[in-house]
Amino acid sequence: MAIPLAKKWSKGLRAFLVWRTNHIKNKPFVLILSVVIGFLCAVAAYCLKQGVHLVESFFVDTLVKQQGQTLFFLLPIIGIIITTLLIKYVIREDTGHGIPNTLYALSKGNGLISLKRTFSSVITAAFTVGFGGSCGLEGPAVGTTSAIGSNMSKSLRLNVKTRKLMIGCGAAAALSAIFKAPVAAIVFAMEVILLDITTFSLIPLLLSSVTAALFSRLFFGDALLFEFDIDYEIKMLDIPYYLLLGLLGGFVGVYFTRVYFLVSTFFGKIKRKPIKIAIGGLSLGALLYLFPPLYGEGYGTLHHLIENVPSEVLENSQFSGFKDNIWVILGFLALVIVFKAFATTITFGAGGVGGIFAPTLFMGSIMGFVFSRGINELQLGSLSVGNFSLVGMAALMAGILQAPLTAIFLIAEITGGYDLFIPLMITTSISFITVKYFTQHSVYTMQLAKKGHLITHDKDQAVLTLMDLKNEIETNFKVVGPYDTLGDLVKQVTNSKRNLFPVVDENKLFIGVVTLDDIREIMFDQYMYERTMVHELMSMAPEHIEISDSMKKVMEKFEGSGAWNLPVIDQGKYIGFVSKSRLYSEYRKKLKDFYQGID
Repeated sequence: MAIPLAKKWSKGLRAFLVWRTNHIKNKPFVLILSVVIGFLCAVAAYCLKQGVHLVESFFVDTLVKQQGQTLFFLLPIIGIIITTLLIKYVIREDTGHGIPNTLYALSKGNGLISLKRTFSSVITAAFTVGFGGSCGLEGPAVGTTSAIGSNMSKSLRLNVKTRKLMIGCGAAAALSAIFKAPVAAIVFAMEVILLDITTFSLIPLLLSSVTAALFSRLFFGDALLFEFDIDYEIKMLDIPYYLLLGLLGGFVGVYFTRVYFLVSTFFGKIKRKPIKIAIGGLSLGALLYLFPPLYGEGYGTLHHLIENVPSEVLENSQFSGFKDNIWVILGFLALVIVFKAFATTITFGAGGVGGIFAPTLFMGSIMGFVFSRGINELQLGSLSVGNFSLVGMAALMAGILQAPLTAIFLIAEITGGYDLFIPLMITTSISFITVKYFTQHSVYTMQLAKKGHLITHDKDQAVLTLMDLKNEIETNFKVVGPYDTLGDLVKQVTNSKRNLFPVVDENKLFIGVVTLDDIREIMFDQYMYERTMVHELMSMAPEHIEISDSMKKVMEKFEGSGAWNLPVIDQGKYIGFVSKSRLYSEYRKKLKDFYQGID
């Protein structure tokens, strides 16, 4: 049954592609496809939200009512176990993290994303977050919708440039659907996902984003994500406090980033998954038991703060007896910020699937609340708690995600707080500058940058990232051994079109190199043929390239050594040579492709 159905689908697709080629030009077709992707991404976001709601209502709420709050200690480990089993036995493919996976596909994967990732993140994130995993749904949503854009483009035989644009459309549509923030979604796609935006490529982003936002309103209603009580009068006396909040946001951003990589490294050293699950699940359960606001996305806590009932955040906690003490509440919330970084990273390290958008908003809002309420309680000022809670979100997003423009427009759109643009600009700028002073890359890009897989807004660096060292290695060199004679070497010279001969021992370890210039004066002296060994003629290479080196590092080695050919080795073993001329030729080709528009 499956084979005939697959044949019918393939035949129908071919017929459609032929019809499309004859009737619809590429640019109009891309615009139509961007609208379709916007709709599908809105559906995917709806399914993800509903999946979490279903898990919470069917499993969690029922269990908690029956067993009491102490079950919070075990719920996360249950969710992580289910997630791990789904990945191992149902999906059978590493789900990874949505946004880093997308960035890798754009930089080194030619825009190709596995078909399974169109649904794997939706399923696994629903169980991770639904059972209390301390993370968000935005990362999995972006991973899912980017996969939708990639696979649709692949099925419709679109070129690499268009495929990458459709990935950007999918990513923009995801945020637009979740937050009902089409402008911020486009800014996110340009600031974080895509690089070279032309006038035409901006239109598909607009169409996919607005389509997703419209259908999101149809699915979820018109209500804003947060209904803050905003003080529309921006006081000049408050500006120094916004500056301080931006600085605080920068330091909290650095703290989160350091904790993220510290905990990730710790779990990365644990090879056995049952041990990871046990350590991660129990640690997360203990944190949730002590600090219930760490549970899930944490939006419930934000609504308590928005409604100006901060005492509710102590409900069901070990500190509920101090609900009337504002300083205990503020101290409790400060500790929630501190431990949220651990809770989120532990969720990922143990095997959970989720994103850091929601934790960032959660921590930022609490940071702004604690900062402004503390200033007011100390009678050092009279600050709008609502305004500072909102601006705190943007400050931390600019710090952790290193996307200040996205932070400004997202907070403005999800709250309707466009009048806060000046405070938003001040705090995001200060936070971003502070974080950049301590760390160059965000949690999304750090690992990719270390491997040389990250495309940045530096066009030269972006083109180098698109190049693949393995494709530039030349292997048509005649290899000689260190104890071969000059006569053996001359035989290789007559059979080679190259003037360079790598010297390799019996274990294929690279030792040195002999050039034609080295033997030119004696190569016709037959008296020397049996009396001279290769190791007497060879010289050390001025530099060598490891197979794991990034293209940026390769170029630096060429510039530093002044050589035109350098050997490539893998753990000491000879692989081949790379020439500077070939690299420059490929660089020019990639540069042309990089700037080439959609036909």
